[in-house]
Amino acid sequence: MVTTEQAGRLTAEQVTRFRAEGYLIVPGLLTDAEIDAFVEHEKLPKPENWQYGLRWHEIDPQYKYLATHPKMAGMARQLLGGPVKIVQTMYLKKAAAGGKGIALHQDTHYLPSEPNTLMACWVALTDTDPDNGGLCVVPGSHLTGLRKARKNVNPEQVTWEAEHDMKTRDGRAYKQKLHAFEIEDLDMDSVVRLAVPRGTGVFFTGMTIHGSFENKSPDRLRSAFATHYVHEGTWVLRCDVQENMRVE
Repeated sequence: MVTTEQAGRLTAEQVTRFRAEGYLIVPGLLTDAEIDAFVEHEKLPKPENWQYGLRWHEIDPQYKYLATHPKMAGMARQLLGGPVKIVQTMYLKKAAAGGKGIALHQDTHYLPSEPNTLMACWVALTDTDPDNGGLCVVPGSHLTGLRKARKNVNPEQVTWEAEHDMKTRDGRAYKQKLHAFEIEDLDMDSVVRLAVPRGTGVFFTGMTIHGSFENKSPDRLRSAFATHYVHEGTWVLRCDVQENMRVE
C-alpha cells in the first residue's frame, strides 16, 4: 500500500511558494473516477444520523477516502512537516443561479489551535471559476496576523451563529459564540479570484484570507470537497472537533 508520505510529494519550489503566498494550486489530486464515485455516493439516501457535524469522514467511507487520500493528506504532511490529523471535512455544493457565497475569512477564527498548524485542502469536484462562485484568496495574508472580523450579514452569502464548547489543553472549559465571519477593512483589490479545474486542489493555511462569491452562472453547479488538517500534537480548542483522526 502506498503511504501518504510516499504518494504526496511537492517540489521545493512549490513548498517555497506556499510559504510565501499562503496557498498553492496543485493539479491532478483526484481522478475523474474518484470524483464520480464520490458524487454518485452523495446521491444515495442518507441514514437518519447523516448530519454528523464536521466529522462525517469518521463514519462515511467516501468522505474518509478523500480526507485520507495519499496525495491530499501526503502533501499536507509535507507542508506541515510531519504526521497530520483530520479536524473536519466539508462537501461544498453551490447551486447555479444564486448559490450563496462564503464571506472572506480566516479559518483560525473558527478553528483556533495551539500551536496554530491549521491548514486546508480544497479540491474542485467541478470546474470552478469566478463565474460560478469559485474560490478566492488573498496572497500573503497569512503573514499579517489574525485580522479583525465582524459578523457577516450579506444576504448573498451564508450567515449563521452558534455557541460552541471550548476547552484548553490544561482543561479549562468555556463557551464561545461563533458566527459567519467577514474580515474588516479588506482591500478588495487584493482578492484573487481563482479558476480551479475539476480534480485540482488548493492548499492554504488557517491564516490565509479566503472565501467565495455567489454563483452567478445560470446553469453551472460549483462543488468542492474541503479537508482541514493539523500537525499531530496540535490542540484544537473546539470540543466538537477535538478528537482528530490520524492519517497513516
